Amino acid sequence: MKHRQLGRSGLSVPILCFGCNVLGWTVDEAASFRLLDKVLDSGLNFLDTADVYSRWAPGHSGGESETIIGKWMTARGNRDRIILATKVGWDMGDGKIGLKADYIARAVEDSLRRLQTDHIDLYQSHRDDPTTPQEETLAAYDKLIKAGKVRVIGASNFSAERLQSALDISNKTGLPRYESLQPEYNLAKRSVYEGALQGVCEANEVGVITFFSLAAGFLTGKYRSEADFGKSPRGQRAIPEYMNARGLRILAALDEVARETGAELAAIALAWLMAKPSVTAPIASATKPEHVDTLVAATRLELSRDQVAQLDAASA
Repeated sequence: MKHRQLGRSGLSVPILCFGCNVLGWTVDEAASFRLLDKVLDSGLNFLDTADVYSRWAPGHSGGESETIIGKWMTARGNRDRIILATKVGWDMGDGKIGLKADYIARAVEDSLRRLQTDHIDLYQSHRDDPTTPQEETLAAYDKLIKAGKVRVIGASNFSAERLQSALDISNKTGLPRYESLQPEYNLAKRSVYEGALQGVCEANEVGVITFFSLAAGFLTGKYRSEADFGKSPRGQRAIPEYMNARGLRILAALDEVARETGAELAAIALAWLMAKPSVTAPIASATKPEHVDTLVAATRLELSRDQVAQLDAASA
């Protein structure tokens, strides 16, 4: 499995990150264990979760994904083999939200307890908190790093301006800097990242870990018409956004590259992201062990320059 360095941190991560939002939500605990076993056995040891996963599900309060990961790592005794990323800041209810120092100090202890570990490799601000001075947030992370509870920090869902502001503060004060950014980025949605945000990441050597890398499943080719929307709850919510002339043009280009390479559409869409010089690792998930094989195939797929250009043009 190929690795890339995450920002300037010295933390080396696989070129694909396994997204754990499905654990405890659409995949129960026993199936999650089997899925995680397959992920690790396949050489994918970079796991991304968040404290809020999966608070949106009926009867859930958040922490379900972290809890399952913690139980699995303890049962398998494999914490030292895992690069573990989680997040703080999204609304957990009861006023538990944001990036104030006192809340981060409490939230990290909750995550560490659920994850059954004494440290988090990559702790990320899940969303910007304009009500809290960025100096306060970074100082809170500084304490966690000095205490050995966090190795590296990252950001998610930040604008270019706010990310640059945080980086400037770190440069000026010596406080830890965001070594990674999680933006929404995929063949079907390029505008969020490409442009100012990409420029900030490249200029400051910030690692990029993309979420919604398969556009909620649209880029797997599973959804080709409105009749397909009901194939999953996610499809009903997200896929209509992509089902238009441009989306069908992207699927046609993926189909053409699939004929040339023999690869699945999902693997090609992920390989396109991995071919982007500024992308460290796309996040991709799976609900069945056999689906992990597609993720592994993506890490081994080398698209030609012409194939990348063809996909670029179709998704422009």
